[in-house]
Order: sequence, then structure tokens, then C-alpha cells
Amino acid sequence: MLEKVFKLKENHTNVKTEIVAGLTTFMTMAYIIALNPNLLTNFGAEGTELWNGVFMATCIASAIGMFVMAFAANKPFAMAPGMGLNSFFAVVVTNIVALTGMTYLESFQSALCIILIEGIVFIALSLLNVREKIVDAIPLGVRLGISPAIGMMLMNIGFGSNAGVYSENGGPFYAMRDFFGALSPSIAQTSMGSGYSVMVLQVVTMFVGLFVIIVLAQKGVKAAVIIGMLVASIIYWAGQALFLGTNPFAGLSGASFVPPFADMAKTTLFKLNFDGFVQIGWFTVITLIVTFCVIDMFDTIGTLVGTASRAGMLDKDGKMTKMKEALLADAVGTVAGSATGTSTVTTFIESASGVEAGGRTGLTALTTGIMFLACMFLAPIAAIIPAAATSSALIYVGVLMITGLKNINFDDNSQSVPVALMLISMPVSGSIGHAIGIGLIAYTVIKLFTGKAKDVSVLTMVLSLIFLVKFFLAV
Repeated sequence: MLEKVFKLKENHTNVKTEIVAGLTTFMTMAYIIALNPNLLTNFGAEGTELWNGVFMATCIASAIGMFVMAFAANKPFAMAPGMGLNSFFAVVVTNIVALTGMTYLESFQSALCIILIEGIVFIALSLLNVREKIVDAIPLGVRLGISPAIGMMLMNIGFGSNAGVYSENGGPFYAMRDFFGALSPSIAQTSMGSGYSVMVLQVVTMFVGLFVIIVLAQKGVKAAVIIGMLVASIIYWAGQALFLGTNPFAGLSGASFVPPFADMAKTTLFKLNFDGFVQIGWFTVITLIVTFCVIDMFDTIGTLVGTASRAGMLDKDGKMTKMKEALLADAVGTVAGSATGTSTVTTFIESASGVEAGGRTGLTALTTGIMFLACMFLAPIAAIIPAAATSSALIYVGVLMITGLKNINFDDNSQSVPVALMLISMPVSGSIGHAIGIGLIAYTVIKLFTGKAKDVSVLTMVLSLIFLVKFFLAV
């Protein structure tokens, strides 16, 4: 049955490989299950009930998006509430509180209406093939540069911001900035205080895990990424117990494994506050919807194209089969998120780890989706995966994705300049969509002012103009 549904042989894969790939993807993105409710509720400051509601919504909406990806598109890409978009959503909720005087919960429920409209717009645009046409409008050079740029972003997350350390001296402190970036170990130790020992353990964990993955991958082991993450996790847990004197499994003591359905039903499930939504003002509402749509559209497009490129799923023109269905998955996930209680659902760049583990079909996405649903019962277990172990996988996959630079024609400035700008802007801005926008603008300007305007499609010009408006007028 699985063969018939997912066409495993046709995609040169098997059930074992797909399940391992799905588990690998899950392990690299499991952090979102706890981080998303933290971000949307001010790290629990808005009450346990809302936190539990967003936690449940994160698991359910992500799984729904992945199931659509699995069965409609048969692609190995995972979905969850997008990083960056969730932070923006939290800011919007806070602004609604200030603008209307409503409580945080009422404002949260009003903001969910914006997510609902965004999701419905995306479903319509996907069914009408508009989003697919937008993908096609992205010049080939820019499209080929998305994968290496995402690789740089993954490495930046892995080295720079995935494993922050806090101490009595403040924080967060990061490996590249505060450990390797320090002039000497003594300066690093002084600046980080008691956090220095934790940082050393994280750096050791990260590199051991990375090289375990590299060695196993070099030997052709399909499960190299997940094994490397497990080895890194064991090292980190042992280091906590032996050198830091802390219990790595303390969070499991007394933890509840009962899903908080009642809290979700009380706070977020179908709690769309249309009365509060009207109070925001139509101009503000339209501006917010456009902003969410633009960011989400290009983040998803960038992730799909970049990860598919690494997996060899693009044809010679840089196009992916069933792009329409893949784009529909994040739209459905977003509508599900608005109904259950979370911000925009989008395709995650951590999907690249599962692709590197051999995932080629929707069975990978299905496996990851099932794990997300299981986390409604097993969240405390998912939470003990150390960030340093995740960093090992992200850095390795990032390195592999950078190799896509070999497909860029560096003798052509209309290709090399947009790609170079994307390579730096994506990790610095933390936004795939913004980096694509910068690449499109650069491509359009170069072509227009070198007498090659006919090479630029009307849609590409329109997209470049939209990004210019967004960047300079803060739309």
C-alpha cells in the first residue's frame, strides 16, 4: 500500500529510509514545539492555559500541513509555524493590545483572523496557479542561488544562534560570537561567567556530532544524521551529569503526558475574535495581511526550491513537479493554524536534514507529522534533545547545500551578484523571503541598466517593485 501511495521505487527509496528521514527531520525541528508557544505567549507570561493551547495548535496544525504535503504533493518537506513569522505575530498581538485596549488573549484571537484570511488567500492563489507562476517568474540564477543561501543560513543557525547560553552575566552567548569570537579563552570565560562551562560542552557536543555525521555519511550510512544527533545528545547528557552536576532528565520528573485539550478548547480552538478584528481598522488589517502574505510566500517558495534542488527534484529549468500541491500544503496548514491557535504555518528549512538522510517522498513528511501529533503526549521527551545536537545536523546540511554554488555562472554578473547578495543577506536578515527579494531587485536592476530589459519578465519586475515598496516604505 505504501508503495502505491508514495511511489517509493519510482523515487529510488524504501520504507526504512523514508521513516529514518522523517525522524531526522523531526529531531532537527522538534524545538519549535516548545519555542512557538513560548514566543506567542511571552514565554508563558500570558498564562498556562494559552501556552497549552498554542502548544497543541503547533502540533496539530503542523501535522495537518505535513499530511497534505505527504498525500497531495508526495514530497518530503516538513511544516510548522514559521520562525520570524511567529515573532512578528507576537508583536502584532502586542500592538493590538495597545491599539484597542483588549486583553492579550482577546487580541491574540483577533490576530488569528488575519492568519485565517492569509491562509484562505493562499489556498485561492494556489488553486489558481498564481503562486506557481510566481515561482516560475524567479530567474534561474536566483533560483539556483536559493539552496546555497539557505545553506549559509543553516550554518549560521547552527554555529551562531541555535545554542544560546545564559548565566549571571546575562546572555544569550553564542558559539561563534562569544566563544570563537573572543580574543582568548580567559576573555570568553570572564564574559560568560558560569555559562562558560556550558558553552564548552555545547561546542564539544556540536563538533563531535558533526564529525560523526561526516564520517558515517562518507561511509554511505543513510542514517548518518540521526545517529550523529543521538551520539551528540548522549555526550551532552553525560557532560551535564559528570561535569556540570545537573540532571539532563530533570524535566521528565513529574511531567504530564496528558494532552491539554481542555486548555486549547478554552483559549484558541475556533476562538476567532472577529469583533476585535474589526476594531483594528481596515487599513491596518490590509497592511498586516499583505505583509504576512509576502513574507510567507517567499519563505515557502525559497525553502521548497532550495531543498528540492539539493534533493535533485528540479528539472533543467529549475522547476519542481507538483509545486502547486506543495504550495497548497502550507496554505491548508495556515488555515488549520488559525482555527487551532497558532501563527502562519510554512515549510521548514530543517526539511533539508531529512532530504539528506534519503527522504524523497511524502512518507518522510507523514512520519514527521505523526511525530508532531505524538508530541501532544510526549512533549517532555522531545524537549530534552539538546540544541547543540541539532546544530550538528544543521551545520552538516548547510555545508552540503552550499555546494550548489557550482551551478552558478559566476562570469555572468546578473547571476553572480544576486546570488552573492542572497548568500550574505539570508543569514544576516534571518529571512529567506527578504533575501530572495534582494536577489530579484539586483537581477532586475542589472538587466534594466545593461540594455537587457527584454530578459526580465513583467512578473519579475512587479515582484521586484513589491519588495522595493516593502523594504523602503515598511509595508
